[in-house]
Amino acid sequence: MRTLKLLAGLISIAALSGCVEDTGSSAPAQSAPTVGSATDVTAFQGARAGQAEGGLRNLGYAPIRSAGLTTYWFNRDTGACAEITTSDGRYSSVTMRPAEDC
Repeated sequence: MRTLKLLAGLISIAALSGCVEDTGSSAPAQSAPTVGSATDVTAFQGARAGQAEGGLRNLGYAPIRSAGLTTYWFNRDTGACAEITTSDGRYSSVTMRPAEDC
């Protein structure tokens, strides 16, 4: 009987050990957004502005200037410029522009 309890305990431990994933790092991984690129962010159209702003920054963009509800975002590494208009908390229009527009 004691052997059966020991065997059952070992099987339980073995089953639970498969539930732990070791990623090798305790810090959360930061990755590029799944939409857009360093040269084209038109895929952000329709996205929630508050959430998409972090994605733009992760791609290397920074806001350069604003006019009303429109903000011009520039990526210094690639020279890409995006004109983004916000409406009702979402990016209603995202247009790539020449670098000189930023």
